[in-house]
Amino acid sequence: MFDRLIKKDLFKDYFTPRRLRRVLWYGVYLLLVLVLQDMVLTQIRPAGVCAFIPPAAVAAVAMFEGAIPGVVFALVMGIFTDMFTPGTIVTYTVLFPLIAFGVGILAQFFVNRRFMGFMLLALAALLLTALTQTLIITVKSAGTFPAIWTAILQTLWSLPVAALVYFPPARWIE
Repeated sequence: MFDRLIKKDLFKDYFTPRRLRRVLWYGVYLLLVLVLQDMVLTQIRPAGVCAFIPPAAVAAVAMFEGAIPGVVFALVMGIFTDMFTPGTIVTYTVLFPLIAFGVGILAQFFVNRRFMGFMLLALAALLLTALTQTLIITVKSAGTFPAIWTAILQTLWSLPVAALVYFPPARWIE
């Protein structure tokens, strides 16, 4: 019985060079997004707000690859984003897979996989992330209005930059 479950053909079909190459490209994509975020975007702060693009990258991968592969990518992206972001422990590790699952389901059934559909899903992902950051700041300290204003500004500043993360996954799809 177990001989049928553990076949060489199963592993041969699953670990194809094309799939391994795609995983490698997404690893490079993850690294480039984090480097862009930490080295470039943190230095550009109009009105004291920093653009935050990892949620848009998670949305792009989930939109093109689907809910489950998007969740795996989002989990890895969340772990690395939490490691690179001071003051967070598991915030993005929990939030990004939820965003990826929602975007994957919406892209499969309701939203087309074009640029404007991506921008709508990226806007939702960026806004959800900014509101989560606002909630964490509000719990830690007092004052909600400036924090909500900062969340709106962060979302609006991140949206044009998030357009850049659409194109690599869009090109990798057959």
